[in-house]
Amino acid sequence: MTKPIPGPHPNPHRPTAYTPPADACDAHCHIFGPAHRFPFADKRAYTPPDSGLEKFETLQTTLGLSRAVFVQASCHGTDNAAMVDAIRRGGGRYAGVAMIDDNTTDAEIEELHEVGVRGTRFNFVAHLGGAPDLETYWRLVNRVVPLGWHIVLHFDAHDLPRYADLLDQMPCPYVIDHMARVPVEGGVGQAPFQALLKLLDDDRAWVKISGAERLTGEGSPPYDDVVPYARVLIEAAPDRILWGTDWPHPNVRHMPDDGDLIDLLAAFAPDEATRHQILVDNPSHLFPFR
Repeated sequence: MTKPIPGPHPNPHRPTAYTPPADACDAHCHIFGPAHRFPFADKRAYTPPDSGLEKFETLQTTLGLSRAVFVQASCHGTDNAAMVDAIRRGGGRYAGVAMIDDNTTDAEIEELHEVGVRGTRFNFVAHLGGAPDLETYWRLVNRVVPLGWHIVLHFDAHDLPRYADLLDQMPCPYVIDHMARVPVEGGVGQAPFQALLKLLDDDRAWVKISGAERLTGEGSPPYDDVVPYARVLIEAAPDRILWGTDWPHPNVRHMPDDGDLIDLLAAFAPDEATRHQILVDNPSHLFPFR
């Protein structure tokens, strides 16, 4: 019996700290279901409530965003149909990051590429099943590199040093999700965060400054304890930082208001030019928006 999880905040507020620029992108969010059309994977760690495109587009309107990157989550496994349907319905405003395995055919990968997928994701997080088989990992990476895809990696922070050699061998750009889930109680000098920061010396490495509700030690807004981490990462590589809501927020301790999360970006990046870079320019380098 998989664990059911709560749905997103029912009434997020509009941004109050700034007005997002035209073409602003939520570069990490999910489409779940609806389950009667797009069933969840049998072997899943959790069961989310339906959080389909209609609900997401209501959120986009509230937040003042117009583009999005849908990231395939483990509850749908390698069946990317819900994500693909949402991208197609977006008319060029949406792109995607898929999950694939050895059963995914070349024709299916080509179809994903054609619709706007430009990356594949691997979970290394313990509560989501832990690291993939590395022979399989490299086999899949090498299948998508010729298409110009990047690799999205979901780590627990303390595991980063263990995978230094793997990251050093990457044949393409890679993106670290959610600031590597660094626990903020350890301070910016802690070894896992310094390992993450060191990765940004490499032009292949990108980081998403998302997941503040996961990282915070306080468990609730305004997530001030996450701000120093995001600022250090932005300063290190402002042209390789992405931001996203992580809507509809699976497996969080405290369900955030997405309005708080977009306002938090003003604390992460106080100047408008940097926010424009993070919300518009950077996602456009990785994804084929129209």
